Amino acid sequence: MRFTDGVKTVIDDLNLPWVINRLGCRAEYWFCSQLPQNGSEAEAAVDSELDRYMHLAALNRGILLTPFHNMALIAPDITEKEIDTHTQVFREAVTQIINR
Repeated sequence: MRFTDGVKTVIDDLNLPWVINRLGCRAEYWFCSQLPQNGSEAEAAVDSELDRYMHLAALNRGILLTPFHNMALIAPDITEKEIDTHTQVFREAVTQIINR
């Protein structure tokens, strides 16, 4: 899927200890090196400050993520350009963190 491939490319390019997973039209990136396997691991992987930053950074650039986690629900009629915009916004937001 183009969305997850784009996010994974940014994660790999910037050597981030993060992962992305996908289930059907749902994709979510996590701020940990391995996908959580249960609720306790998922809770431990939450970084509320980083989560809020990523939501706000995306929103300030025209991307609305779901109000919880860093999840995207991908509409069947989304365009490649819209997905690529998210990838660009994701890269910009993460680069700002790295460069501060």
